[in-house]
Amino acid sequence: MPDSLQRFKADIFQALAHPTRIAIVEMLRDGELPAGKLIERLGLEQANASQHFSVLRAKQIVVNRKEGNQVFYSLRSPLLVEVLDIMRRYFQAQLTETMAALEEIEKEQGAAR
Repeated sequence: MPDSLQRFKADIFQALAHPTRIAIVEMLRDGELPAGKLIERLGLEQANASQHFSVLRAKQIVVNRKEGNQVFYSLRSPLLVEVLDIMRRYFQAQLTETMAALEEIEKEQGAAR
């Protein structure tokens, strides 16, 4: 069982391993959007966007529905947004630690002069 869970996690992180796919997921945080609006907001080419949507669909991160000639995308589960929010907090914590270390180095260099 642990191997399947690790594989599942790796597959999700692999699907999210591109900044554009993360941006798509974050744009869908508040609900469904048409593909055209996502493409427009992200400034993507249609073919490139289709590849990203395909990866996200294949890993069941997003679901889509067709209405007329439009395709609408939404997140399969809002839990993924929580994961990305945790990653944002992790990034901020890392940045804070780095800034504190830089300040300490600057103090040490100032005292050595």
